[in-house]
Amino acid sequence: MKKVLLIIPALIGMSVISGCDTLNQVAQTAGQTIGNPSAFEIASGLKQALEQGTTKSSEELSAQNGFFGNALIKLAFPPEAQKAEKTLRSIGLNSLCDNVILSLNRAAEDAAKEAKPIFINAIKQLTLQDATNILFGEKDAATQYFKRTTINQLAAKFKPVIQNSLTKVGATRYYGDAVTAYNKVPLVTKLNPDLSDYVTQKAIEGLFVEIAKEELNIRQNLSARSTTLMQRVFGYADSKKAKG
Repeated sequence: MKKVLLIIPALIGMSVISGCDTLNQVAQTAGQTIGNPSAFEIASGLKQALEQGTTKSSEELSAQNGFFGNALIKLAFPPEAQKAEKTLRSIGLNSLCDNVILSLNRAAEDAAKEAKPIFINAIKQLTLQDATNILFGEKDAATQYFKRTTINQLAAKFKPVIQNSLTKVGATRYYGDAVTAYNKVPLVTKLNPDLSDYVTQKAIEGLFVEIAKEELNIRQNLSARSTTLMQRVFGYADSKKAKG
């Protein structure tokens, strides 16, 4: 009887050890799964990141002062008109110049509202190979992908909105007044008062500046990866890059 009693704890111990081994194997397998997401998971996680970044960018830029309050992308007078601005300010027309600049930025902010659905559609078209290339590509690989796939759509969508907005916020009038005043200055090269192409181009450029910033934030900061899947996918990319 004593022998039997001695054997039972031993058997229990062996069972516990065996169970621990099994659990360790499961944990290791789970760790491998977490560390090596499938191609489908990579694509899904990347799509989450792209949607997060583009949504944040378009919403921030479409808010009041999204462009006007951002020194990196704030619209100024067109390059060919900056001499005109200097001349106008020198003769006391500062307020007119300030109104032009504010109205250009308001038009760009109006246009930024149109960006989100265009980016969402581009994200839906993302292939598994695209996702892999972006994840393991350069720090602005996603931004470059959007430039390739959306810039023509953005221009087509932005321009009519900007044309309407330039009229609505007074930019057409302000800039037209500025150009008219400048064109009256003797011996100057006459300026074209059409602003829509310039504002469209600068609005798109500003949008991609913000998207690149958000992309870099997600790549570099763990706290910016807002879902479990994003954390897995970008954590896997981090580990691959660390290994060289």
